[in-house]
Amino acid sequence: MSRGIPAPAGTAFDPGAAATAATEAILRDTLHGDRRGVVVDSPPGAGKSTLVVRAARELAAAGRPLMIVAQTNAQVDDLVLRLAEKDPELPVGRLHSSEPGAYDPALEDVPSVRTAAKVADLKGLPIVVATAAKWAYTKVDEPWPHAIVDEAYQMRSDALLTVAGLFERALFVGDPGQLDPFSVVGADQWAGLSYDPSASAVSTLLAHNPDLPQHRLPVSWRLPASAAPLVSHAFYPYTPFRSGTGYGDRRLTLGVPSDGSAVDRVVDEAAETGWGLLELPARHTPRTDPEAVRAVAQVVRRLLDRGGATVSERGPDPAPLTADRIAVGTAHRDQAAAVRAALSGLGVTGVAVDTANRLQGREFDVTVVLHPLSGRPDATAFHLETGRLCVLASRHRHACIVVCREGVTQLLDEHPSTEPVQLGVTVKFPDGWEANHAVLAHLAEHRVPWRP
Repeated sequence: MSRGIPAPAGTAFDPGAAATAATEAILRDTLHGDRRGVVVDSPPGAGKSTLVVRAARELAAAGRPLMIVAQTNAQVDDLVLRLAEKDPELPVGRLHSSEPGAYDPALEDVPSVRTAAKVADLKGLPIVVATAAKWAYTKVDEPWPHAIVDEAYQMRSDALLTVAGLFERALFVGDPGQLDPFSVVGADQWAGLSYDPSASAVSTLLAHNPDLPQHRLPVSWRLPASAAPLVSHAFYPYTPFRSGTGYGDRRLTLGVPSDGSAVDRVVDEAAETGWGLLELPARHTPRTDPEAVRAVAQVVRRLLDRGGATVSERGPDPAPLTADRIAVGTAHRDQAAAVRAALSGLGVTGVAVDTANRLQGREFDVTVVLHPLSGRPDATAFHLETGRLCVLASRHRHACIVVCREGVTQLLDEHPSTEPVQLGVTVKFPDGWEANHAVLAHLAEHRVPWRP
């Protein structure tokens, strides 16, 4: 099933060497190239933030002031803290709105970080970081020589247009398999046009500048060897990647034996193989399916009760599987709220429970996913969106357990893909219909039926 990056005949794939070679090529084009832009595609957990921090530091060290554009305040704060941690002597500006609580209070305790609501107060600093929304209302006398646009596939092209005059050259870094940029209005009338305002910043950039240098990070350091082949095949068939670890490099062990229940059996399956499917009987249900929500909560409860521990390349000693290393992913906020209530009823706190949108960029040891199509009578574009399933299936370092009602494969066959073919649109990734079939075919090998 894997369509990963093949190693040359007779040689073993060295993930560290492959990642280093890709990074050096990216930095070479960024620091010494003569093009106005460099594009980097990154699969989940490939070290995208590490690349952004390193590129920013090297540009600053070369005496080239730069601005960094991120898409959310949380992303901006994370980048600023990463820069300060990596180089405590490097001055960094955090440009923010004038609203109360506009940035992480932890930045106040970092001596090298200066915060301000006006860019003039950060003048002279080698690096200034802000959201795209804040940069859009910023005026400068002279543009920055360089910019880095982080999570560039989450940025709409109209947002790029509003900030493009602030810099001369830019490095665009992002994960093309994530959720599409959010738009509050329909954009069908612009589909396929090079100036589609709802398209990602990268798509529009390449439509007008197809000869820009394009790179990709070839290794995921997050996804284990059990997950990278499926995620690469299902969501990145034209830009395949490999796991940075091999089979056996990571282990999830359970200290308490199984009680024989379906919940414990799916936990055992996931611990052994990296995947588990807890399949409930076929039924059309409300969106907050009480039985499925209860099953999700029980899986989390048993993961904690059974004394899970993880072993990985990060160290020789087992690390306990604590609540903060487990996440629950859903498609809708009301589903997440129902799961939180169910977990509270079981005495579980500290587990991250959120939608795919809010879990983007985050990493956990084990994830429990309520499948977007579980219990539905139809397959809408929202629930079939490729990026939604990609995010939910790619947050884990050790194992992913999917809770879903039986019949989704039949549902997909009854609602075949009807996405129109748009002239001028470059097809880089499979549609949600195809991706769902690929994931469900793999999960069928790890199926445990739930019988209440």
